[in-house]
Amino acid sequence: MRICLIRLIEGVTSPLTSRLPCTGFQVLYLALKTLVESGHEHVYHAVEKPLLLAQSAAVLEIIRYSFFGTKEALGSAPSGLMWLRYSTFLLLYPTGITSEVGLIYIAMPYVKESEKYCVRMPNKWNFSFDYFYAAILVLGIYVPGMIYRSPHMYTYMLGQRKKALSKSKRE
Repeated sequence: MRICLIRLIEGVTSPLTSRLPCTGFQVLYLALKTLVESGHEHVYHAVEKPLLLAQSAAVLEIIRYSFFGTKEALGSAPSGLMWLRYSTFLLLYPTGITSEVGLIYIAMPYVKESEKYCVRMPNKWNFSFDYFYAAILVLGIYVPGMIYRSPHMYTYMLGQRKKALSKSKRE
């Protein structure tokens, strides 16, 4: 687990901005594997389905780093890797958005029942917070924003794909 902490620190201090989520998934996987091996299978089974939903982000990171690493090392990326880099979003973008909303939705019954991360009054800060209602608020903002922004973003990415793949055919 100390190595996992070092990996997280490296992810935070690295100049590459997308490194932290990828490292976070790796650390989470190792932590869950440790839980299973130490006899805490119930914890693993509680998060197994949400992790399956979140794998599209991990696949995208693998393709992205392979593309940029090959491009830096060789000066250009192979056409198959270029195609993957600019085509996988067709499937991974919708599954990623669905996963984000799905993960919040899946967690809501547990959050409501357990009152995890809730702060109830009275307390010394005279402050109250309910994570369940915060999740509803997030969904209430995220879903309409997703409906408004997703078509624009998807169209933009299709344009980038067309430009990159047509440029690679000319070369």
